[in-house]
Amino acid sequence: MTTLDLAFSTCPNDTFIFHALLHHCIDTGNLRFIPHMHDVETLNKKAFFKTFHISKLSFYAYLKLKQNYKLLDSGSALGYGCGPLLVGRSSDLLLSEAKVAVPGEYTTAYLLLKLWNPEIRNVEITRFDNILEGVRIGRYDAGLIIHEGRFIYPEYGCVQIIDLGKWWEDETELPIPLGCIAVRKDRPAIDLKDDIESILRNSVQYALKNKNASREFVKLHAQELDDQVIDGHIDLYVNNFTLSLGDKGRKAIQTLEEMARWKKIL
Repeated sequence: MTTLDLAFSTCPNDTFIFHALLHHCIDTGNLRFIPHMHDVETLNKKAFFKTFHISKLSFYAYLKLKQNYKLLDSGSALGYGCGPLLVGRSSDLLLSEAKVAVPGEYTTAYLLLKLWNPEIRNVEITRFDNILEGVRIGRYDAGLIIHEGRFIYPEYGCVQIIDLGKWWEDETELPIPLGCIAVRKDRPAIDLKDDIESILRNSVQYALKNKNASREFVKLHAQELDDQVIDGHIDLYVNNFTLSLGDKGRKAIQTLEEMARWKKIL
């Protein structure tokens, strides 16, 4: 029996896809997984220290850490109509001077913001679940929101400034690559990559076929407990690309890397 540290976020799409793997709903063979749950930016930062054998990462963080991590074909969050939104109390802002909250230095959301408008420099890094309240009370002029935030921002008196997912799709005609699952390139994880990938794909398949099986686990960790918000979140971020990146998914990741290198962000 080999025991591996498995790190992922508390967001519904992650708890949804890992539920079966962790709760013995599928066969994990000779592998045992110890879960570690953090917000995605914490996971990104810990990955620089190679803290966990297997970790959820923002694609921006993964692109910075390719020398240490190998991307898994299963478990990624890519799609259409699911990108980060820049919101504010008003859509009429001078963004080059606005104070903008972003959900992490290594999040794909922040990379997309820099690709879209490099003049936005007055940023403050904060947890994703602090951003909407910060905009509502005037701590920030605008905020870059991810996860459940895209479903509830009007409740905080916010309006959309730019949908960075739509911008990406208009620019590339590709799905937007947001987050992935990667294994460390050292032993034992790298030697077990194929087994880990197969188990994860089976866990995703189980989740999609038994959508209510993970409900209690998902709600235990979700920021928003409304079933409709949770279902909307899962439906957006768990799809065929989560089962397998495929040619189109890999092309999207390659394009993101090329754009970031061309703009000298990577």
